[in-house]
Amino acid sequence: MKNAMSLRSAVRSGLSAAALLALGACGQTAELKPRAGRELPVAPYGRGDRPGANALLELSPQAAPQRSVELRQRSEERRDDPFDLPPEQ
Repeated sequence: MKNAMSLRSAVRSGLSAAALLALGACGQTAELKPRAGRELPVAPYGRGDRPGANALLELSPQAAPQRSVELRQRSEERRDDPFDLPPEQ
């Protein structure tokens, strides 16, 4: 009797977890729109058109810059840095 109850409990928790995973996997793929009665922000100064919701969500290069320096793969001697001064006393 006790084993049957624990088996049912395990099956229920497994089904609950599967349902939560299924709900978490679905996502909205439609175009983003502002809420009813609200509008997108006004166009930036100097810009003729008003950007859409997806354009406003894109990161600018300043917000997410690309890495321009290769990571070092091995230990190398550092170049002389003229700004690496000892602390003042």
